[in-house]
Amino acid sequence: MAVLLSVSVTLLAGLLMSRLAKVLKLPAVTAYIIAGILIGPFCLGALPLPEGIGFSSIESVESFKIITEVATGFIAFSIGNEFRLSALKKTGKQATVIGILQAVAATLVVDAALIGLHFIMPDKISLPAAVTLGAIASATAPAATLMVVNQYKAKGPLTDLLLPIVALDDAVGLIIFAVSFGIAKSMVSGGALDFISVIVEPLLEVILSLLLGAIMGFIFHLTERFFHSRSKRMSISIAFVLLTVALTTVKFEIGGVHIGFSTLLTCMMLGTVFCNICDVSEEIMDRTERWTAPLYVMFFALSGAELDFSAFADVAIVGIGVVYIIARSLGKYFGTFGSSKLVKCEPTVNKFLGITLLPQAGVALGMSLTALELGKSDGTLVRNIVLFSVLIYELVGPMLTKMALQAAGEIKPEGKKSSRGATDMAGGRRHRAKH
Repeated sequence: MAVLLSVSVTLLAGLLMSRLAKVLKLPAVTAYIIAGILIGPFCLGALPLPEGIGFSSIESVESFKIITEVATGFIAFSIGNEFRLSALKKTGKQATVIGILQAVAATLVVDAALIGLHFIMPDKISLPAAVTLGAIASATAPAATLMVVNQYKAKGPLTDLLLPIVALDDAVGLIIFAVSFGIAKSMVSGGALDFISVIVEPLLEVILSLLLGAIMGFIFHLTERFFHSRSKRMSISIAFVLLTVALTTVKFEIGGVHIGFSTLLTCMMLGTVFCNICDVSEEIMDRTERWTAPLYVMFFALSGAELDFSAFADVAIVGIGVVYIIARSLGKYFGTFGSSKLVKCEPTVNKFLGITLLPQAGVALGMSLTALELGKSDGTLVRNIVLFSVLIYELVGPMLTKMALQAAGEIKPEGKKSSRGATDMAGGRRHRAKH
């Protein structure tokens, strides 16, 4: 009962908060995150209420991790739909160049700022922690960006580049993090760099994730042809995304090399292959996205509930966090601005694309968990700074993305979308026709 109560409270809180957000003209994803904060351990969960009404601890939020993993799979599957060959012929080169350069620029700027901070106050932030945070800065959250684009039905050259870039960003970020984190660990241990963990394992993760996704996409297409009704096609697509997410959790070791998969990359490739070889892929993906609406509400609400406000208790963490946020934002913006000009994008893309790449969440949090291997002191510092920055980015990022897309002219004024209103209007037209 407590589990069902938690699920229903989380879903209802997100939906009710979205009505307030609509009045305030905020993106729905921001409303879901705020709803999660309100029912989380630092608000409603802190009160002596029956089990299931609010989350009493971070651990209770993490017990719903399966929802987060499944939602991540569907988000990546949707992003894969943006990699149609017809579109990539126009934007593929630009997206690749910008995706790589902006991630590297963010890492370099944050590295420079935090290494400088280390020399100013070495007792607050170590060199390994600074290097690790620089790598984490490369990651962008595709989920929040995709939700804003879908909610406002954004269309145009900026949107066409944005979604492939946030997808590519995951692969680039994984490689940057693996290399930087390998360097950071060698600083802590005082040993030599481990070539396997720094180069081989991250490259294998990217390659094997893409390969697994491609195989699953091909099998999905072969299986889909046996079903003809819309409901069964939607059901088979859901089954394949769930199966692919399950396969990405498998980890093993061969000859001392750790093998793992990225859920984002694998499910993204699943969607990419499927949309390019299936004639009815657009219809199937559209119906699948409608089914996932409640799942996304819970995903972002749980993300909000998971944010740890205890990070605010340490003034040093807040100060380092502010430096990290400013440096990363500058790196993302100017890295994107320079690289988009390099590949001769439109002026509106040059000006606003960098702003849309600021959100940061799931991938960065995953990297911060890995950073705990640096040791209790450095690992905890990195974790808390990332938690602090994710809190800020998740609340502000979606709003900035909406503003940038509006300024670029890719979000049209909202019309009346209520199905009740549409029914009333249709009834009115029928009534007038009779007279």
